Amino acid sequence: MNLTALSYECRKNVLDMIKEGGCGHIGGDFSVMDILVTLYFKEVNISPENMDDPDRDYFVMSKGHSVEAYYAVLAAKGFLDINDVIANFSKFGSKYIGHPNNKLPGIEMNSGSLGHGLPVCVGMALANKMDGRTNRVYTVMGDGELAEGSVWEGAMAASQYKLDNLCAVVDRNRLQISGNTEDVMGHDDLAARFSAFGWNVLFAEGNNIDSVYEALEAAKTCKGKPSVVIANTIKGFGGGEVMENKAPWHHKVPTEEQYQMISAELLKRRDAAYE
Repeated sequence: MNLTALSYECRKNVLDMIKEGGCGHIGGDFSVMDILVTLYFKEVNISPENMDDPDRDYFVMSKGHSVEAYYAVLAAKGFLDINDVIANFSKFGSKYIGHPNNKLPGIEMNSGSLGHGLPVCVGMALANKMDGRTNRVYTVMGDGELAEGSVWEGAMAASQYKLDNLCAVVDRNRLQISGNTEDVMGHDDLAARFSAFGWNVLFAEGNNIDSVYEALEAAKTCKGKPSVVIANTIKGFGGGEVMENKAPWHHKVPTEEQYQMISAELLKRRDAAYE
């Protein structure tokens, strides 16, 4: 399977979802997509066949406002019907709500109240270690989310308990709803900060599947401490000049003209990936 091509197909499904539903966090969906595709198709042991197996890996989408990307990847993996998702996303009474819904198959927890994903994953990872399991726990956070104090409480606990079965990924697109993250709540040297909290720090080009996979594999080799992958991404990646690196696309529904332009760009990049 060509995962780069799949990432653009999933972005097209996100675009259709948001156009049909009339809302959504499309910029972060597009930046995080390659991370999610890498996790679900190359890294984590999670599938519709083993989703009730206690020895499966666990994943929590902490930046839950990028749920559209999550739904698209879960559908590609076989958990959801993408046509049903697109037709019903964010409609009255729909199960496909604007943040992860754990009533849906494959979703471990409701998330989106930012800062909760990492602390919950600390509990999951600790429980699995206490039970003697060898599975792993993963979470994806947004960089704007790192302003939440609960993130750093979780980070301290993960280090204290030497949770080397835990890996966090930061979607470092440097934009949030209020603008540039460094203007809103600067992270300074994010690697030094995580390192000071006792974490193994890795880097990836977050919109490059091979780079993300290499970092995730390296995280597996670290013993005695949790790992974080700082994945440098571009907000709106794949949407071309209409969307890329533009803060207003944090939450935005494209006009018909923008929809056509973004669709054409995504299909062009998908086709190029097959060449």
